[in-house]
Amino acid sequence: MAPPSILGWQFSQVGRPLAWVRRGLGLGLVWIMLLLPLGGCSLEQFAKPEADIPRLVISTLSDPKTFNPLLSQEFPNIFSWTFEGLTGTDGLTGDVIPALAERWDIAEDGKTIVFTLREGLQWSDGEPLTVDDVVFTYDTLFNPDIPTNGRDSFRIGPEGLLPTVTAVDGRRVQFSLPEPFAPLLRNTATEIIPAHVLRPTVESRGSDGNPLFLSTWGTDTPPDQIVTNGPYRLRQYIPGERVIFERNPHYWRRDETGNPQPYIEQIVWQIVGSTDTAFLQFRSGGLDSVGVQPSFFSLLKQEEDRGNFTIHNGGPDLGTSFFFFNLNQASRNGKPLVDPVRSRWFNDVAFRQAISYSIDRETLVNNIFQGLGSVQTSPISVPSPFFAPPEMGIRTYSYDLEKAKALLTSAGFSLNESGQLVDRDGNRVRFTLITNSGNKIRESIGAQIKSDLEKIGIQVDFQPLAFNVLVDRLTDSLDWEACILGLTGGLEPNGGANVWLLDGALHAFNQQAGPSQTPLEGWQAADWERRIADLYIQAAQEMDEGQRFELYRETQELAQEYLPFLYLINNLSLSAVRNTVEGVQYTAIGGAFWNIHELKMAED
Repeated sequence: MAPPSILGWQFSQVGRPLAWVRRGLGLGLVWIMLLLPLGGCSLEQFAKPEADIPRLVISTLSDPKTFNPLLSQEFPNIFSWTFEGLTGTDGLTGDVIPALAERWDIAEDGKTIVFTLREGLQWSDGEPLTVDDVVFTYDTLFNPDIPTNGRDSFRIGPEGLLPTVTAVDGRRVQFSLPEPFAPLLRNTATEIIPAHVLRPTVESRGSDGNPLFLSTWGTDTPPDQIVTNGPYRLRQYIPGERVIFERNPHYWRRDETGNPQPYIEQIVWQIVGSTDTAFLQFRSGGLDSVGVQPSFFSLLKQEEDRGNFTIHNGGPDLGTSFFFFNLNQASRNGKPLVDPVRSRWFNDVAFRQAISYSIDRETLVNNIFQGLGSVQTSPISVPSPFFAPPEMGIRTYSYDLEKAKALLTSAGFSLNESGQLVDRDGNRVRFTLITNSGNKIRESIGAQIKSDLEKIGIQVDFQPLAFNVLVDRLTDSLDWEACILGLTGGLEPNGGANVWLLDGALHAFNQQAGPSQTPLEGWQAADWERRIADLYIQAAQEMDEGQRFELYRETQELAQEYLPFLYLINNLSLSAVRNTVEGVQYTAIGGAFWNIHELKMAED
C-alpha cells in the first residue's frame, strides 16, 4: 500500500526514524565494537555495485515480504519507491497533492469526484498507464476475495459501502460515493497496479480456489517482471543481503528545464538484521542514512562534522508504540486461539488497567529513549490535528504499583506464599510476550516490562521473533498472547480504520479471519469495541472538521479507558543523513526521502 504516513497504518518493524518504536541499549559486543576506529569495519560485504553512478544506500531490518502492493501489511516496504497513486502527500505541509492525477473535481454534494490523469503516463515496461489501470486497481482492492489492508480505508457509512469507480473517458476516472466521505482524497494515494500484467491473475483461480493474484509478485518473482509506475523499479533482490532499485526511465516527473527525475540512479537497501548493525555501517561509511536510536544519539551528535552528516529532528513522530493482549475469545477447528484461563485475564479491563499502571514509562523515556521522547497517551498521532491531549480528559496511567495491586485485588487476583500472582482459582499469572527481533528498542522495552511485571508477581516469558513470523502470528494463525509493536500512523485518523473496524485487517487485538483463512467460531466484540468502530464510521461521514475532532476525541477516551492497546512512548523523529544527499527537507510527516525525485548525490 501507499506509504503509511499517506494512506494508513501498518505494522512496522522499524518505522521511520522514531516512528513506532525504537531500539534498545547496545549490549556487550556492540559496545566493544563502538570503540573501534571508524574505518575498522570491513565493508566488503556491503560493497556498492556500479559505484560510479549516483546511489543512495540505506538499510532495512528484514527482507521484503511481498512485491505486490495491495497485499502488503508491513512497513517498511518497497512501494514508496516503486508505486504511486492518484494523490500524494506534501512531506512539509501534510497537504494532499496531485500524483498520477494532475487534478480532481468534487461535485457540490460531495458524492462524486472526478480525477484527471496526467498526459502520457507510462508503466516501467513502457506500456501506457490509463484509466483502465485505475479502475482495475480499485476493482481488485474492493474484491472481497483479495485480503488487503487498504479496503478498510474506503468503507463508507455503517454498512461499509465502497465507492464505485468508473472510466469517464481516456483520461478521467470517476469515484461515485453513497455519501460524502472526508478521507477519500488522502486515501487515493493507494498504489495503482498494471491491468495488462495482473488482470489475468485476478480472473483466474488456483487449485485452492483462491485468485492467483494472492500468489503473484511474491519475493521469488524475478525483479524485471515487477512493472511499476513510481520513481524506481526493481533491479535486483538478493535474499538476506540487499534490494537494489534503479531509476524508472518512464517515470512522469520532469524538472523545470525538462530533465527527467529522479536524479539518483539507484537506491540500495542493505538488509542488516539489527539496528546495531545499521548503526555500525553508518559510522563506517557504508550507509547514507540511518534512523537515530536514542542510545546512539550522543555519540552520533559528536561525529556530525567528522562523519559529514546531519542529524535531523522532525519533532514528535507520527508513530505509536504499544503493548497489547490477544483479546480474541474465538476458536478455530474447535481449539481456542488463547488458553481460556489466560483469555479471562486478558479480557478483564481491571487486569489491563493494572498492567498499564505497572509499566514505568518514565523510566522507558529516560533509560531506553535517553529522554528523546515522551509518554504516549493516544492512538492518534501527536502531529495529527485530531490528536486529543490528556488536558482534554483523556485518561493516562502513571507508574503506580499501589493502584495496580488494588485493581488486581478487586478482580480476584492475589499473591501466593511465593509472591506469585494467582487468579481466584489459584492459576499462576504467566504469559508469553512477543515482539520483532533485531529491533533493539522493542527488545529493551520487553525486558523492562518483564522486570516491571515481576514486581506485581507476574512472570513474563519474553520471546522476540523474526518480523515476518511475528506478522503471520498476528494476522494468520492468531496464535499469540501478548505483543509489543507499533503503527506508523498518519495525519488522517481514518487511515487507522483497518485497526478499529471490527473486521479490519489490522484489528490486531481481536482479529477476525481473513477471506482465505480458516474461519473462526465464537468470535465476539465488546460494547466499547463496537462503539469505537461506529465512531470511526461517523467521523469519516462528517465533513465539519470540528465535529470530526469531537468524534475522534471520544475514540481516544474509550481507547485509554478500555486499553485494547497500552500505549508506551512517542519518539522524536530523528534521522542522520549524509551531507552528500542534497535537497533533504526532513519532517516527521515525510521523513528524509519524501521528495526523492528532487534529491541529488554530491561528491564526498
